[in-house]
Amino acid sequence: MNHYAGIDVSLECSSVCVVDASGKILREAKVASEPEALIACFRGLGLGLERIGLEAGPLSQWLFAAMKAAGLAVELLETRHVRKAFEAMPVKSDRNDARGIAQLMRLGWFRPVHCKSMGAQETRTVLTARKLVQSKLRDVENSLRGILRGFGLKVGPTTERSFCGRIRELVAGHPNLETVAEALLAVHAVLLREFNGFEKQVRRMARSDAKAKLLMSTPSVGPVVSLTYASAIDDPARFKSSKQVGAHFGITPKKYQSGETDYTGRISKIGDASVRTALYEAAHIMLTKPLKGCTELKSWAMRIARRAGMSKAKVALARRLAVIMHRMLVDGTPFNPAHKKIAAAA
Repeated sequence: MNHYAGIDVSLECSSVCVVDASGKILREAKVASEPEALIACFRGLGLGLERIGLEAGPLSQWLFAAMKAAGLAVELLETRHVRKAFEAMPVKSDRNDARGIAQLMRLGWFRPVHCKSMGAQETRTVLTARKLVQSKLRDVENSLRGILRGFGLKVGPTTERSFCGRIRELVAGHPNLETVAEALLAVHAVLLREFNGFEKQVRRMARSDAKAKLLMSTPSVGPVVSLTYASAIDDPARFKSSKQVGAHFGITPKKYQSGETDYTGRISKIGDASVRTALYEAAHIMLTKPLKGCTELKSWAMRIARRAGMSKAKVALARRLAVIMHRMLVDGTPFNPAHKKIAAAA
């Protein structure tokens, strides 16, 4: 008889439930959220487990990778799918969640999630840290502008180099404002130094990463966009078709059809938000800046802009860029705007 298990992962302890093919609960336990403890727990059962499921989360990828390496048939489940499946449960608890995941594994009603490689996770960590420091840097700058505006002191347009000098110029002769400004400028200097350090690191990573270098042959795609996209895709072969990438990152329209109702809505916005942002920024640059090598793409998007507006054109171009960049990774070829013409001539 086949057996199935579900794990509800928490920071300290995880709830484990094992069921048989008929859905009967055979074993329940609380196990430390450590790979060694979970592996020992399942091996100590003496049962052949057909599938083990755990919901995607902060600790899940670490646990999944270790359990997979140990030879366990483990699956990483999509959080949104699991949450929808459990909405009918009257009582929400770790124990019930583990039971529910075990039943999902038994029924096969689940959607597996790709577990990113360690290299992709490390790249994503650097990009996330860079974005955080950049956000706090802008917060400090905007706070200084807002504080001084209350006293009629207008900072106006500045550059990275002139910002501090302009602030000190405005607060001169105001002892309290000088104290506040110097404290925030000290924080600003530290954040700016660290942000510039992250910028250099990102550029080094992009130069040394073969996938990122390939993607940067696309007009408007730089180090941040290429690394964000490459780390999110990780393994291009996991998509059967390049057209699936747009839906995977939530840049395809939602659809609702029932009876006489047939409604096409805005984009779904499911999946990785950072990838959507990066692709949208690349599309914005392509449509608003004079770039070489993207005439056909830009003309196609501008036709959409005349018909439906610039915002929808940028989203459509972002989706097309996602498809093109995935095909580049699969084929290992750089961006070639004349590809269609060459293929048609052949």
